[in-house]
Amino acid sequence: MTTDKIAHHLHLRAGDVGRYALLPGSPDHVASIAAHLDGAEFVARNREFETWRGTLGGERVVVTSTGVGGPSTALAVEELAALGVGTMIRIGVSGSMRSGTGNGELAVLTSAIRDEGTTRQYLPIEFPAVATIDVVLALRRAAERTGVPYTCGPAHTKDSYYGEMEPERMPLAPVLTQRFEVWRRGGALCSEMETAAVFIVGTVLGVRTGSVVMMWSDDAIRTGEAPSAVPLFTTAVDAVREIIATDARSAAAAQPVPGA
Repeated sequence: MTTDKIAHHLHLRAGDVGRYALLPGSPDHVASIAAHLDGAEFVARNREFETWRGTLGGERVVVTSTGVGGPSTALAVEELAALGVGTMIRIGVSGSMRSGTGNGELAVLTSAIRDEGTTRQYLPIEFPAVATIDVVLALRRAAERTGVPYTCGPAHTKDSYYGEMEPERMPLAPVLTQRFEVWRRGGALCSEMETAAVFIVGTVLGVRTGSVVMMWSDDAIRTGEAPSAVPLFTTAVDAVREIIATDARSAAAAQPVPGA
């Protein structure tokens, strides 16, 4: 994509972005995440897609909201990749699928159950939705530095929020309840709506991907007691900072030695 062509949905040009992006679902979180960058500034907004940018370690980083669900998330990943972004990390919130999860505990997601429709437009269902291992490790180390409780494992990605939250009123109630129990018993940490799209579209486009989400406990879901998102934002930004530094070292090591 040339610098003078505007991305159809994001309303961005190639010159607006760098090589790294953070992808919250909500536009309301974009400015708060961008505040952790140096020189944060608003760039564009269209529909559910709001973008701010700043720098870390001398590299430009954009924060772009994806909206809810796979279709809009795939649009964001597609257009950012076309503009030159090569590393993307989803930042989100989710309901825990495990008993005993602390309210606000982070899940560093290694893979996603593709219980949604968007990614089937890209690859057959047998193809796994997996994160890039280097991004997973950077997120895990960042969570340790932040000091927030976290765990690593798979997410359940779905299309219907109320199909999970109120399955009893759906015509498919027995099927939905049974499937959710299967994912839980198989080890899924949480249920959310975007990670599979980030991983699969990223795989198809050759983009490094990761995902970190803040989990609500069962009690918090019932009471609406939202945990602080600051540790989530700090962890994601710190992981990007580490990835940028690692990329810089790798690039320096690859340079020919003068006179060699």
